[in-house]
Amino acid sequence: MTTDTDPQQRLTGIGVSPGQAAGPVVAMPAPVAEPPVGATLAEGLDAEQAAEQIAAASSRAQADLREAASRASGAGKEVLETTAMMAADPSLVSAAQALVRGNRLDPARAVWQSAATVIEQLSALGGYMAERTRDVADVRDRIVAALTGQLPPGVPDVDHPFVLVATDLSPADTATLDPARVLALVTSEGGPTSHTAILARALGIPAVVGTAGATAIPDGTVALVDGTAGTVTLDPTPEQVAHAAALAARVRTFDGTGRTSDGHRVPLLANVGKPEGAQAAADAGAEGVGLFRTEFCFLDRTDAPSVAEQVAQYRQVLAAFAGKKVVVRTLDAGADKPLPFLTSTDEPNPALGVRGYRTSWRNPEVLEDQLTAIAQAAAAETADVWVMAPMIATVPETAAFVERCRAHGLSTAGVMVEVPSAALQSGQILAHAAFASIGTNDLTQYTMASDRMLGELATLSTAWQPAVLQLVAATCRGGAQNDRPVGVCGEAAADPALAVVLVGLGVATLSMTARALPDVAAVLGSVTLATCQELAALAVAADSAEDARRTVRSRLPLLEELGL
Repeated sequence: MTTDTDPQQRLTGIGVSPGQAAGPVVAMPAPVAEPPVGATLAEGLDAEQAAEQIAAASSRAQADLREAASRASGAGKEVLETTAMMAADPSLVSAAQALVRGNRLDPARAVWQSAATVIEQLSALGGYMAERTRDVADVRDRIVAALTGQLPPGVPDVDHPFVLVATDLSPADTATLDPARVLALVTSEGGPTSHTAILARALGIPAVVGTAGATAIPDGTVALVDGTAGTVTLDPTPEQVAHAAALAARVRTFDGTGRTSDGHRVPLLANVGKPEGAQAAADAGAEGVGLFRTEFCFLDRTDAPSVAEQVAQYRQVLAAFAGKKVVVRTLDAGADKPLPFLTSTDEPNPALGVRGYRTSWRNPEVLEDQLTAIAQAAAAETADVWVMAPMIATVPETAAFVERCRAHGLSTAGVMVEVPSAALQSGQILAHAAFASIGTNDLTQYTMASDRMLGELATLSTAWQPAVLQLVAATCRGGAQNDRPVGVCGEAAADPALAVVLVGLGVATLSMTARALPDVAAVLGSVTLATCQELAALAVAADSAEDARRTVRSRLPLLEELGL
């Protein structure tokens, strides 16, 4: 924790979601501790009464989950309802009670031990059942917490808005975030492209990650989180709090036409991860979809979805953007999105393994069915459908994918540029592909050799790195050689200052979370194309990511005015 010249204490991290918010700190509870191995009932305690404590704790956990589910919506509601159903399964409670009655185990230890047996059985079954082990562990933790007086896992359920502080958030945690209550996020781990960062931007919650000392902030301390500057000010002044509230109250909209001040068109598109997000993106003014992630169709399954299932889902997205461009990315399985029917679980380094387009090498039928579904959905709707493959690294891969698309009647086939080899060979690759879309999250990870989930490497994991910007420029040159458009669909496109740099490097379109559209449009509209090019040159020539960011931001006065 560092102290400025004023008496306020200020923590510094990586700002990953813009905006300011102030409120009392509430910490994520510590993980529920495993009860001591072999812990037994004290002499004289009745085993039957101890066994009944388990049933009571289970009922309490069920009631808490159902109540939380009744107040939640969307993915959060589904997560809580699923966990509540599993908590109601009597098998875990019965097995734990048997250990108390027969072996006089301590109730908490009995629950932990019984859960371990269930988890082992589900893991052995593999596939969908193996994925349920996380739910069993969640139920176990909730029952043990009720028995031992610990706080249950998950986002705290308090009756007032707050700033959430955590080491990091799991996908299950983030699914239950309510932006009406969680004013801002502060984590000690994570980087600019971590799951937490991406979710915060999608929800419009100011967030700072990789913040040393964050977990030492006492609960109840008022904190002002600046997700743009990457700072957390403790005990802010009333004036600072009022300023943050005024910035948050501003409502900005996007008129549906992205352009620089001198009229250079830069279509601003939306990233869409599920069909229900498509209409919201269209309502926000998105000029199309620059990244339609199709993984949602395949997750939590033991086999691939049928062609008919995929067609029905894809059509929902295409229908929301009638007459507009929709870029569909084929299945990006592997790494942090393993699928039991498609990817291996024993790769030593999944991020460098069989993922994305590479899964089609040994399971070509999955890609074939998906292309069939995309083609059928495109024929049934009026959207302008483009298709791209993730994790393309070579020219032969590009040619093969384009040929498969052509065989299905999909004429606009492109590639994602996520690895340096694709950027460096973009000229040859775009001689075959109709377009390229740069995934800055993975491109940064592979360029900087830094795991984007590791908080200790957060300063490396940013697309402001001059080396990453040079690869973006190289890709744009490859596009220009072949008169092919190059877009960006990674999280970098949602940073208004970085968006200016990307346009200056030659990027034709920007795709982002729909919430970022007004801010990116406003800042782009405040500068000319020549200014974009000038700032891009300065960023590429910088010695570090921080130098690049500082230099560009200092020349964009609108950022401060908008609180960005």
